[in-house]
Amino acid sequence: MKRALVVLILATMLAAGVAAQAVSEENVLTVYAYDSFASDWGPAGTLIPKFEEETGIKVNLVSAGDAVEMISRLELEGEGTNADVILGVTDDFAYRAYPYLESYDSPVIQNIPSELIFDEENRLIPFDYGAFAFVWDSECGLDKPESLSDLAKPEYENKVILIDPRTSSVGLGLLLWTYNIYGDGEQFDAWWEAMKDNALTIADGWSSAYGLFTEGEAPIVLSYTTSPVYHVMNDNTTRFQALVFPEGHEATIEGIGIVSGTDMREEAEKFVDFILTEAQLDIAIANSMYPVNSEIELPDAFDYAPKPGTMFRSGATSPEKTEELTEHWLSIMTEAN
Repeated sequence: MKRALVVLILATMLAAGVAAQAVSEENVLTVYAYDSFASDWGPAGTLIPKFEEETGIKVNLVSAGDAVEMISRLELEGEGTNADVILGVTDDFAYRAYPYLESYDSPVIQNIPSELIFDEENRLIPFDYGAFAFVWDSECGLDKPESLSDLAKPEYENKVILIDPRTSSVGLGLLLWTYNIYGDGEQFDAWWEAMKDNALTIADGWSSAYGLFTEGEAPIVLSYTTSPVYHVMNDNTTRFQALVFPEGHEATIEGIGIVSGTDMREEAEKFVDFILTEAQLDIAIANSMYPVNSEIELPDAFDYAPKPGTMFRSGATSPEKTEELTEHWLSIMTEAN
């Protein structure tokens, strides 16, 4: 009798464990995020456990590459995607993501300045923003470039790390930046022709490009005006400086959205609201970007993240023009000198 009772108890416990596991697996929110968010030094390491503890919602965080790679993955997977939320799609590529997203009128939107809202249907909601810039090693011994035109000078041959606009939103940001400064005529072509010589390499994404820069491979890298914040806060140095040019800079806004057809809609909304509130400061510091929530107070290190006087918004350029510029850029960069 005792043995039968023990077996019954064990069977009951096992069944309960299986049921609990099933519930746990059902209550998993899958989030596709860009690499720098999910990396060892990104904000996910502290934010995801905090969200899970506060809500009881388990998060399956998938590192899905850059914004372009993330959207390409979503396009490839279509309705069969496992994603419930995507995080890190920039305004310039937003049009490609919209067909796969649902609107969400988060109550936190009231704290986001209207000029940062790029989707009136709120399929993608801004969570941080910044401006593209070249970051310069002030101890490299080179004269400091004072403009985009300066960067095209022969003295910077093999001294600049660029990023491919076909695979990176940062690379595309520079392409649109040069278009907004030079147009799409002779000046545009001449600048990029010069940069064929001045580029040490054209990386596939920001992480690899900035890694080469911090390893000392080249003294100038395409990045953000906010990049020095990281070095001030973590390395206690102002050696690496963002170059702010009088012509103006290309701005970028990163958004978060809920994937259409998700059966985790309520959980997804909670995650979006968390990113727009409690997570704002951690994301701003870890990503070295500006938070969109106007109620967030930033540390003094952001004094080393100068805001350009003029900023062009990448998403303002039409998808057709963006594709045309990308194809033209490729023809310039692959043409033999």
